[in-house]
Amino acid sequence: MRIMGLDVGSKTVGVAISDPLGFTAQGLEIIKINEEKEEFGFDRLSELVKEYHVEKFVIGLPKNMNNTSGPRVEASQSYGKRLEELFGLPIIYQDERLSTVEAERMLVEQGDISRNKRKKVIDKLAAQLILQNYLDRIY
Repeated sequence: MRIMGLDVGSKTVGVAISDPLGFTAQGLEIIKINEEKEEFGFDRLSELVKEYHVEKFVIGLPKNMNNTSGPRVEASQSYGKRLEELFGLPIIYQDERLSTVEAERMLVEQGDISRNKRKKVIDKLAAQLILQNYLDRIY
């Protein structure tokens, strides 16, 4: 069973996938989206769902530090509803507070990665952390 993790932003969606046994998460790619033009990357996600035989989605829920919901939570839930309609697969929401901050910290600690290179991979790493946190919680 493969699970796909998603870090949904306003301009990109970070994508991660679990190993076949569901123990570890690996970052896959970043899909560019455009909310204003209603381009959400569903065609590419469809290709990945078929390629990896995905059975479930885990979407990061970017709650505020005080546990309240803001516009990005609503956008993530709306994205999840669209995925459910398109694929008919279960959607799980995983608290992702500080996942992007943690991803940034991990990349900075590696030392020689420029800010520009970090921007190109941070959403993928955040998706990986969201999915790994979910996998750690269920196993």
